[in-house]
Amino acid sequence: MQIASNHLLLFDSLYLGGGTPSVLKPENIGRIIENAYRLFNILTDSEVTIEVNPGTVTPEKLKEYQNIGINRLNIGVQSFQDINLDFLGRIHSTNDATKTIKWAGKAGFDNIGIDLIYGIPGQTKKTWISDLRKAVEFEPEHLSCYMLTYEKGTPLERERQKGKFKPVSDFLAGKLFETTMEYLTTHAYVQYEISNFAKDAHRKSRHNLKYWSFTPYLGFGPSAHSFIEFQRYWNCRNVKKYINNIKEGRLPIEEKEILNREQRMIEMVYLGLRKTDGIDINAIDEHLCINFRQIFAEKIKQLEKDGYIFNIQSKNHCALSRKGMLFLDSIASMFISEGTHTK
Repeated sequence: MQIASNHLLLFDSLYLGGGTPSVLKPENIGRIIENAYRLFNILTDSEVTIEVNPGTVTPEKLKEYQNIGINRLNIGVQSFQDINLDFLGRIHSTNDATKTIKWAGKAGFDNIGIDLIYGIPGQTKKTWISDLRKAVEFEPEHLSCYMLTYEKGTPLERERQKGKFKPVSDFLAGKLFETTMEYLTTHAYVQYEISNFAKDAHRKSRHNLKYWSFTPYLGFGPSAHSFIEFQRYWNCRNVKKYINNIKEGRLPIEEKEILNREQRMIEMVYLGLRKTDGIDINAIDEHLCINFRQIFAEKIKQLEKDGYIFNIQSKNHCALSRKGMLFLDSIASMFISEGTHTK
């Protein structure tokens, strides 16, 4: 999505997810897409993605997705091992995942993404490579490999606090991350963000790149977030409250905030460093009215010397090396702590 000169919003991506939108009937999803095109300036060659959970779709449903204009699938496989799926509380089996991927190809989709999770208790480098190998065998256009996190208030986090399982060590998590980069690069996937890999530049998730590039976006539905011109707002979580607000002609916005200079610095640095292209120095200088190279000259020199960043001189970007990606949080903190105190 980009801001046009006449201040109208132009969109080149439409994303249906998170949650499990694939439980909806295709005709209802079609109505959502149709109304989105009617109400907003969505380009004709836009990327239209739906998140699909194995076990919630059929070959017929996938074919109907094609007919209503969806051109990209993101399949939440998570693992090709039932023991891992059981631990994660997924409703599908390995067999369900395999069938869904095959059905998607037969339905005519040529832009398929698969999501995997690593860092699952009991997982080893060998079992993780097994998942990667299985995924690559299907030759998806996109792969997302996320480290398992324990979100506050989730069943997994409660079980972790009760000591029902032991999370993987930071050392093993780092090794699994390195294994992911090495294996997928060897098998012709290009890493363009810490957790994301594509067959080529045209298969990067156009939609997700908006978030990492600090680009405006609009979100609809309970809990959905939007971001326009440094203002972020999010909708109420309660579905009934959301529907009642709409019926009564009120926007279902729960809260909003205007990002101050410090918040913008934090997000632009952290999100920029997640991308393999790194931080766009011109953009950050313009948005924050700073001289990035000058402010961080000493830190940049040391990080380059230690092999954590590169390209700072040859390109207008400050990017992490593979070694640096292992220390994203601490490196981002180095920049943020100093940058937020610079006026």
